[in-house]
Amino acid sequence: MVLSFFDQFMSPSYLGIPLMALALILPWTLYPKPTSQWISNRVLTLQGWFINRFTQQLMLPLGRKGHKWALLLTSLMIFLITLNMLGLLPYTFTPTTQLSLNMGFAVPLWLATVLIGMRNQPTIALGHLLPEGTPTPLIPVLIIIETISLFIRPIALGVRLTANLTAGHLLIQLIATAAFVLAPLMPTVALLTATLLLLLTLLEVAVAMIQAYVFVLLLSLYLQENV
Repeated sequence: MVLSFFDQFMSPSYLGIPLMALALILPWTLYPKPTSQWISNRVLTLQGWFINRFTQQLMLPLGRKGHKWALLLTSLMIFLITLNMLGLLPYTFTPTTQLSLNMGFAVPLWLATVLIGMRNQPTIALGHLLPEGTPTPLIPVLIIIETISLFIRPIALGVRLTANLTAGHLLIQLIATAAFVLAPLMPTVALLTATLLLLLTLLEVAVAMIQAYVFVLLLSLYLQENV
C-alpha cells in the first residue's frame, strides 16, 4: 500500500515508450489560437486579458532591457499552470512532480540570468557576493556563503515546485483512500473525510497556480538583479 501511493509519480510509458514528451506537448493544444478578427469569443478575450495583466505585473520592476524576457516568462507561467492543473484530474500524470523536469527549467534560466549579469555589468554582478561595509576579517567567509547561496537558487526553484505538488497529491490520495475505506464502516466520518477532501482539492488548485507564479516571479527577481 505504501508503494502504491508513489506509483502516480512514475513517468508513464506505453509499450516501453515514455510518454513524457506527449504530456509536455498536450497543454499547448488546449489553448485557443489568437485571431486577426476584430470580434473574438469570450475565451480569447479572457485569455488575452489574463496574459496582459500578468505580463504587466511581472515586468513592472524590470527595466526596458528585462522586457525582452516577457514572452519567455509569460509562456513559462502559462505552461506550468496548465501542467499543474491537468495533474489534478483523475488518471492523469503531473510532469512537474518530477525533479529532473523542474531542474531542467530552473538551471538554464537561472544560468542565463547570471551570464547576462556577468556580460553586461560584471562589477555589480560580482558585487552581490560581498555586501557593502563588510568587516575585513569576514570578507572570505561572506564570499563563500554568498557564492553557495547563489548556486542554491536553481535547486531551491526546482525542489520547491516538486515538493509542494508532490505533498499535495499524496495528501489527496491518502484522504481519498481513508474516505473510501471508512464509507462502509462509518458513513458519517467518511462524509466528513470527503468534505475535507473537497476542501483540500480546492486548496491544491490554488497551490498549483501559486507555485507556478512563484517559480516565474523568482526568476524575474533574479533577472532584475542582473539587468
